Amino acid sequence: MDQMDWHAAKALLEWQMEMGVDAAICDAPVDRFAAEAELRAQHAARAQSSGVAQAGPVPKVEEVDPVAEAQALAAGAQDLDGLRAALAGFEHCQLKKGARNLVFADGAPGARVMLVGEAPGRDEDLQGKPFVGQAGQLLDRMLAAVGLSRVDSVYITNVLPWRPPQNRDPKPDEIAMLIPFLQRHIALVNPDVLVIMGNTSAQALLGRRGITRLRGQWQEAAGRPALPMLHPAYLLRTPGAKREAWADLLALQAKLRTLT
Repeated sequence: MDQMDWHAAKALLEWQMEMGVDAAICDAPVDRFAAEAELRAQHAARAQSSGVAQAGPVPKVEEVDPVAEAQALAAGAQDLDGLRAALAGFEHCQLKKGARNLVFADGAPGARVMLVGEAPGRDEDLQGKPFVGQAGQLLDRMLAAVGLSRVDSVYITNVLPWRPPQNRDPKPDEIAMLIPFLQRHIALVNPDVLVIMGNTSAQALLGRRGITRLRGQWQEAAGRPALPMLHPAYLLRTPGAKREAWADLLALQAKLRTLT
């Protein structure tokens, strides 16, 4: 083989370096597996000669069932403050790592109406309260139209207490591990009526999706009457659906009268 020109060799080397090459190839092949085995044998021999016992197999780490742990934590909460502390201490939901705040609840704890939304958005994540953005402002106006208010007659929470990245839909495993906290939340508040807003809430409390078909039809969830409704965020995108939302609010108002 003709000897390569020095300039050509230099250009070829520079090209290889630019492509990411960081090691020279030896003239003879190297058996890396054999070299690694020999290195392990040398370490073992040194450890034996120095009287240091070799480490045994790494013990298997027991897998934690996040749903079972959530059930235990939720069951141990004796009041709303205890439930908030239990949620804050739950470490198995990855959403917690990317959220700014735990969004627990807002409104009157002794209210007859408990409203369950889906998950916090940007504004809710910043303020640590549910329904405080544009959708929340619309919700307040909707409630006021039938004589309700989060100040004294409505208690509000979400299925998820932490904001999903980019407001994506919650994943099934996220919903599953947080349902025990929601169920305990409902039991502690003990409202007369549940309002289920949005598909995620319907999935969590009714085991069904398709809120546009479910809305306005009274169901039972957590042992009490439950009314699925369109989420205010949907109403902002689809103003024509406000007529259906108004009909649902009137149905809610009528149901409260029958339960007095």
